Amino acid sequence: MSYGRGGGMGGGNMQNLMKQAQKMQEEMQATEKLLDEWEIVGTAGGEAVVVYMNAKKVIDGIEIDESVVDPEDVEMLEDLVLAAIRDGYKKADAVYQEKMGKFAGPAGMGGMGGMGGLF
Repeated sequence: MSYGRGGGMGGGNMQNLMKQAQKMQEEMQATEKLLDEWEIVGTAGGEAVVVYMNAKKVIDGIEIDESVVDPEDVEMLEDLVLAAIRDGYKKADAVYQEKMGKFAGPAGMGGMGGMGGLF
């Protein structure tokens, strides 16, 4: 029986596969950091309510124009805040999918199939 150069049957292929996996993991970590720093702005009511978050949907600020603060209609303000958050979430989902989509599924692991959950 013949063994490959890697010290076992197909050892060179396994070593190459591990290098690819390590490279993909490094790329994924860099992309995760990018998503943490990416600023998403969700708005509602013609920017009367603005919500700031990152691409992972972590909200770090809200601005409310005083013209929409009506003590007689708190429900409208609540609706505007919720709409701005949803707008931000929708934008964050698009960015996340664009940046992380390449790491998902069979094609995302460079043909390594379901090993995506390995890392």
